[in-house]
Amino acid sequence: MRLISGMFPIEPAKKQNLKRAMWWALGIIFVLQLYFVRELLAAELLFGMLFAVLFTIGFVVYMIGRAGERGFSWAESGTRALAHSTRRGLGAVQEISRRTFRHLRSESAQ
Repeated sequence: MRLISGMFPIEPAKKQNLKRAMWWALGIIFVLQLYFVRELLAAELLFGMLFAVLFTIGFVVYMIGRAGERGFSWAESGTRALAHSTRRGLGAVQEISRRTFRHLRSESAQ
């Protein structure tokens, strides 16, 4: 008979059962560890996808805002060009309205 830790003798049948129980315990711990790792990987994948969706939504909102700002700046420059052109046209119309429509050497129809 052998002694474990020098205290109690262990019979061969009990030794076999103890060894089998240790292997089962190690196997169960290993399988549970694999299960938890798979669950953690699945959770990380789900959170990653959620983050990607939120990032995409934020990026789209940001780009719409940037496009709006650029549109306002283009509209402002276009409005200034239009205002300048309108002023020139109005000045030309006023200048034409001041002129007489007859030639210098023409006679009146009276």
